Amino acid sequence: MPPRPGATSGRDGPLSSSSAFRSVPPTADVVIIGGGVMGASAAFHLAEAGVTDIVVVERGDLACGSSGKPIGGVRAQFSDPLNIELGSRSLRAYEDFPHRPGADIRLDTVGYLFLLTTDRQAADFEAGVRTQNALGVPTRMITPDEARRLCPYVSTDGLLAATYSPADGHARPVLVVKGYAGAAARAGATFATHTTVTGIDTAGDRVTAVHTDHGSIRCDTVICTAGAWSRLIGDMVGIDLPVRPVRRQLAFTEPLLPPAPRIPFTIDFASSAYFHNSDDGLLFGLADPRQPDGFDTTWSPEWLELFRDAVRQRAPGLADMRTVGGWAGLYEVTPDHNALIGRSGELVNFLYATGFSGHGFLQAPAVGEILRDLHLDRAPFVDVSPLSADRFRSGTATRPEAHVV
Repeated sequence: MPPRPGATSGRDGPLSSSSAFRSVPPTADVVIIGGGVMGASAAFHLAEAGVTDIVVVERGDLACGSSGKPIGGVRAQFSDPLNIELGSRSLRAYEDFPHRPGADIRLDTVGYLFLLTTDRQAADFEAGVRTQNALGVPTRMITPDEARRLCPYVSTDGLLAATYSPADGHARPVLVVKGYAGAAARAGATFATHTTVTGIDTAGDRVTAVHTDHGSIRCDTVICTAGAWSRLIGDMVGIDLPVRPVRRQLAFTEPLLPPAPRIPFTIDFASSAYFHNSDDGLLFGLADPRQPDGFDTTWSPEWLELFRDAVRQRAPGLADMRTVGGWAGLYEVTPDHNALIGRSGELVNFLYATGFSGHGFLQAPAVGEILRDLHLDRAPFVDVSPLSADRFRSGTATRPEAHVV
């Protein structure tokens, strides 16, 4: 089935503003709200399964939200078994990405290195390693000297231990979105970019239509993958998706001569400061604990001083490296730092996958499979009922994720 008129086929490169609609298709089997990595993965997996009447609605260009960040980590180092399984399955999908769907995503399997400076951290991560190993993830505890051998920037002063998994690494989220979206478009999916959702109609226990500034779409299923904006979508249908937007910032060094060694994705867990290779230099990141909620994505040079202060003891050689700009995006944070994945109990044809709290990119392939299976009334490869959005109001025990950056 060829793409509908106005849809970018994906054959000739990135899907972007050229796919903007003057009017959206009037009907669809599935409307996906949000054209980031989660929406693109859902569209690909649905289209691959034979669901061709799909419309992805995105208010800007594809990957214009959080998925537009330059480099995304991929890992299975988590404390929660469900997150480990989602991360591990997605790692395998990313390794296979050149064949399915067929794109180079610049995957670099350099590993993740967590630096630990307290007895409590070491004990918690050691317990995590046992859980990861039981699920087939090759993480191991290593000594400070081993950590320094893996990453020469690391100072062992005050370092108690570290964990390392060679299977982890990083890739380019924009290339993943393009790969998934291009394959989905070739299978018949429509991407309505620069199109804003303005309302959603319901009747009884079902969604019946999605309204946009380019027209309305009658549909059988709606999937919310709107990231930090998901709560606004939930409010349109009276469903609480407890997601709050929090700014996160990155910076890039100038080109380094001699070139930086190839290092793991390295994280000082106490401060959340992290760094890894990026083209001809390094990328720096840090979560500012004082950052207020909000949709501001202005990059602040003052933030860089927080990073420099944080790394002076753990990786002092980075503290005075010159930078050439940065980037700010949004984390979509839930109360327990775990995702919201599932089907609404009130609206049986409203599905959601959001609130990943910083680990959405690394779980996107597995979650795309799960959304496909939920739509097709098939059992997913793993039970995601503990990630239902209802857990925060039903008294169900939450599952706080400890390995949060």
